Amino acid sequence: MEEHQIETNTSSQREQHKKGKAGWGQTIVSGLIGSVLTATIFITTGDQFFTDTTTPTENPASTAAEKDLTKDNGVNVQPTSYTGTTSLADMVESASKAIVGVVNYQQSANRFAQNSQEVESGTGSGVMYKIDGKNAYIVTNNHVIEGASKVEISLYNGKTTTAEIVGSDALTDLAVLKIDASLAPGEIKFGDSSAVRAGEQVVAIGNPLGLDFSRTVTQGIISAAERTIDVDTSSGTWGLNVIQTDAAINPGNSGGALINSKGEVIGINSLKISVNGVEGLGFAIPSNDVIPIVDEMIKTGKVTRPYLGVGLADIAQLPQAYVQNISQNVKAGVMVTDVANGSAAEKGGIQQEDIITAMNGKEIKSALELRKYLYTEAKVNEKVSVEVYRGNQKLTLQVTLGQSQKQVPE
Repeated sequence: MEEHQIETNTSSQREQHKKGKAGWGQTIVSGLIGSVLTATIFITTGDQFFTDTTTPTENPASTAAEKDLTKDNGVNVQPTSYTGTTSLADMVESASKAIVGVVNYQQSANRFAQNSQEVESGTGSGVMYKIDGKNAYIVTNNHVIEGASKVEISLYNGKTTTAEIVGSDALTDLAVLKIDASLAPGEIKFGDSSAVRAGEQVVAIGNPLGLDFSRTVTQGIISAAERTIDVDTSSGTWGLNVIQTDAAINPGNSGGALINSKGEVIGINSLKISVNGVEGLGFAIPSNDVIPIVDEMIKTGKVTRPYLGVGLADIAQLPQAYVQNISQNVKAGVMVTDVANGSAAEKGGIQQEDIITAMNGKEIKSALELRKYLYTEAKVNEKVSVEVYRGNQKLTLQVTLGQSQKQVPE
């Protein structure tokens, strides 16, 4: 059986690293491919790339045949003229100014070097999100800038500048950079990704294979408006909500924009499926998921999530020695493998080897489902009801959730 690989659209001087399995068994490969660490960008939301405006007008030069047809059949025949000026090329030219190159520099690993040096580790893409006072904020993927000691931005006009990392979030694969507003060529409008429909035309703009191919434009359609892809991140496994597109996405496009016919960003390009014989399976993080995360990072420099304070393992992944000790009443759930000292879990009475089966009445079948519940439905300082099995004993514990101090799975 062939192994399907989902890869983040980055390229670098390092070999590809497998990042886990997607929901249907595909391996997520996080972006360091080829010679550069590159990012992609998708922007989608719209029905057509061309807005053809036709306005009914009276035409003195109408032919006699037209006049006769109107008279004899009662048909209102009125020639129309094209008055629109918007074209795909115009839209792309305008949108491309807001797409930047992102270069990841890391400390040299050469232990024989006398002085520590920063070397280019890879390149990706970014989108000019907001200009606020003296600062201009750029959205990109977390995997594009992860591990960077310095980040350099390549602008539309050929200028380069060093960027400050405002915040990053591994679970959503998003990051925010900041540069001087005087250098920014302008921001781009973010559209409503909830309005996206399969079949709508979109373009992706980014830097495939590095800055030599900066602001490459590819065209396609929305293949599916909603998908969930399981990805392994440095903060744990996460079900990433994405838009699927057949617009060509290549290593280096990560962090770029997926754009609709109105020139609005409807997604940030992040992943693609890479396997021999498979083409046109790219994925972008929806703009409606991007905006609140980015705004929070701009405001606070981080993403705050509820914190339970446990290590988890799915029952299906446990050694047989542990499985045989689980109550026969437990059909699905997750085992607590570790409880952090002073955590919400410890204060609420959760113990190592407890099997969590539900939270606030919602069935929990896996560690991913527990994270999804915590991070999308629960709140910091909220008291939640946690159902656990301790041997054959079923317990309901009341746990007041804490606040994450760093990016951790639970």
